[in-house]
Amino acid sequence: MTHTSEQQLIDWRRELHSWPELSGYEVETTARLRRWLQDAGLRLLDYPLETGLVVEVGQGETLIALRADIDALPIHEATGLPYRSRNAGVMHACGHDVHSAVMLGAALQLHALGDQLPGRIRILFQPAEENATGARKFIHAGVLQDVQAVFGMHNEPGLPTGAFATRGGAFYANADKFVVRVASPEQGVDAILVASQIIQALQSLTSRSFNTLDSLVLSVTRIDAGQSGNTLPREAEFGGTVRTHDKQVRAQLEQRARQIVEQIAVANGATATFSWHPGPPVLENDARWAQFASEIAQQVGYRVQTAELHLGGEDFAYYLQQIPGAFVSIGSASEFGLHHGGFNPDEALIAPAAHYFTQLAQQALQHLNARCRDAVLS
Repeated sequence: MTHTSEQQLIDWRRELHSWPELSGYEVETTARLRRWLQDAGLRLLDYPLETGLVVEVGQGETLIALRADIDALPIHEATGLPYRSRNAGVMHACGHDVHSAVMLGAALQLHALGDQLPGRIRILFQPAEENATGARKFIHAGVLQDVQAVFGMHNEPGLPTGAFATRGGAFYANADKFVVRVASPEQGVDAILVASQIIQALQSLTSRSFNTLDSLVLSVTRIDAGQSGNTLPREAEFGGTVRTHDKQVRAQLEQRARQIVEQIAVANGATATFSWHPGPPVLENDARWAQFASEIAQQVGYRVQTAELHLGGEDFAYYLQQIPGAFVSIGSASEFGLHHGGFNPDEALIAPAAHYFTQLAQQALQHLNARCRDAVLS
């Protein structure tokens, strides 16, 4: 990639960064992406989408997909950058602007190859990853029809620029939420005391009731018992998040948490309700495609390693429930982590990552074509 085109990707990323939009409201983001892609001559596909868009390059029956997410977070930016967010209280604090720039670059490079491509590549610019609704909307709209493999990325601030990591099987976590409401029907029952007992029991649940080798985290992240300073509250509510990497552990943890809430409430003469709100499921990479993705990364010069289990949620998991593929981490070397107001990924990752996905797409198509020929010959 030339210096000029590399700078173009950085410029596009910075424009997206300056005008971030929340999940489901990416109207101007979509318009910018559409304009840049149409100006480059790419073919947009017509799906019933309110935000986000899909383009396709190449010809033939063999078809893979690449995905970028495009939404931002309700976070106040604290980077002080000249291209910082101009939308107050909204920030690309997860790097979806970077992901979009990477896939813009891959789309342009693949489009330039034209008839040389051994099949088709569908590039998804997906909205609403942060609230885990975008992937399901895209799937419902039909964007995965005829797709044989799907690939995506997330920048990883804990990895240096030039580093690459992925793994076969479970990678990102089941990311669920829960809410507990405690009520004291009788005078003298302190809802805060009951809630605190439940919280302590829930916090020790992961270490006392499950195998220490299981990967799971339960965190209480908020509590509300009103504003009174001199009376016992009759109600208290708290909530939090649960991260697991195993379907059975996920189900068992929900069941045990529900039992603890109900039993402690009864023992204290209170009542309690426990509601569970499922988030994205565990992201499970196809082992062969994860290995394939790592091999291509090594070919193009990345320092490749096996990724650790990730406790974040990622709605790319919904695509992998439908078709095989792989999700990968690419180092972004930010001093501050994801979802932080100071998050500032190294833009030097953009051009190499665009080149990587260009190579991955071409070789994945070749691999699928060869597999098809082998199946016919056998």
